[in-house]
Amino acid sequence: MSKSFDMIVIGAGPGGYVAAIRGAQLGLNVAIIEREHLGGICLNWGCIPTKAMLRTSEVFHLMHRAKEFGLKAEGIGYDLDAVVKRSRGIAKQLNSGVGHLLKKNKVSVFMGTATIPGKGKVQVKTDKGMEDLISKNIIIATGARARELPGLEADGDLVWTYKHALVPDRMPKKLLVIGSGAIGIEFASFYNTLGADTTVVEVMDRILPVEDGEISDFAKKQFEKQGMKIREKAMVKQLDRGKGKVTAHIEVGGKITKEEFDTVISAVGIVGNTEGLGLEALGVKVDRTHVVTDPHCRTGVDGVYAIGDIAGAPWLAHKASHEGVMVSELIAGGHPHAVEPDSIAGCTYSQPQVASVGLTEAQAQDKGYEIKVGRFPFIGNGKAIALGEPEGMIKTVFDAKTGALLGAHMVGAEVTELIQGYVVGRQLETTEEDLMQTVFPHPTLSEMMHESVLDAWGRAIHF
Repeated sequence: MSKSFDMIVIGAGPGGYVAAIRGAQLGLNVAIIEREHLGGICLNWGCIPTKAMLRTSEVFHLMHRAKEFGLKAEGIGYDLDAVVKRSRGIAKQLNSGVGHLLKKNKVSVFMGTATIPGKGKVQVKTDKGMEDLISKNIIIATGARARELPGLEADGDLVWTYKHALVPDRMPKKLLVIGSGAIGIEFASFYNTLGADTTVVEVMDRILPVEDGEISDFAKKQFEKQGMKIREKAMVKQLDRGKGKVTAHIEVGGKITKEEFDTVISAVGIVGNTEGLGLEALGVKVDRTHVVTDPHCRTGVDGVYAIGDIAGAPWLAHKASHEGVMVSELIAGGHPHAVEPDSIAGCTYSQPQVASVGLTEAQAQDKGYEIKVGRFPFIGNGKAIALGEPEGMIKTVFDAKTGALLGAHMVGAEVTELIQGYVVGRQLETTEEDLMQTVFPHPTLSEMMHESVLDAWGRAIHF
């Protein structure tokens, strides 16, 4: 006997479970299917547990600076098992929270593997057998997994993915991180701070390649000050695995050198989880492991939507959640605005942190804008100095003709919390005049946001 629903969501990550809850709030009878963990990769193996571990490394770093703050700290060390246990405990707590929220909103949860055998039909293979579900509206939110390159595949021993790096059985002594996007840099920052001799290899001409070039350069200098080795325009061609060691063949400028490491973390992007769903037979177009959609996440097959990582860049949890809300409101008969990728902030939780929204300076120029650029350094901010965090910068990019905020880019302490101010500004179509007339509280790091805007028009006060 088939069970009928107004909406079926496949995948209970930050896109799927939020879509399910919003649909239920709107009066829809909703089912959600998850094959592994409620909360998906983000909550269980990504965003949250990594932040828990990075918080540990941040505190560890501060403990070593105790003398600067008039404090005494001796015999500083760490218990790696306890670090991991705390991280996993936080993930478990939030996993349980998602289950509670779904139950509270009367969402029917099916733990199992889903396939779509035909239009409006979903089959779920559970521990107890097969469940047949039907609905006119199906949301695919199956997420993505780590990309593995030929010859560089993870084995969980010497070569790790992000999952292995979150539950290490040892502390790497000499670590190679392949890829310098947010995931690679965050793990490099964590392990480097805890004492690993860390090398980062990036195939592009700079680390954090999606960020503004000036911000990437600033971050690189800070990482190198901390002892991290960074190789840009470089490629790992081969990994020779031996007993307790890996020999990496690294190509730079056409020349290959060999270097030994005891651990390698591969962070070279992601691939969408499209296999086994029956998408091609259904008529859903898949391009390079991602489902092709319109701005409202419609796949072109009536009643089938795709949200989150499986629907393409930017691969961010908050983008997935917002798409989930949008699609649920669309299904319920609403007229929601489409998600605008340029107004979604990206954050990297390394030391220092990096955050951005909108166009970089180069992108704005490439699009033909006449621009004004403002910059303000952390060293000019009283709160940053008081915190002992004088290294950083906030950069803003404006349309010189209209005053529209085209982009904002930050590097330094707590910038992942600051960036939302500019996100709201872009959403409200704020101009430079609006931001200049806004009163920022003192003393706060946010004052630098104001000063950066002022600087774009030659009016900065404190630098």
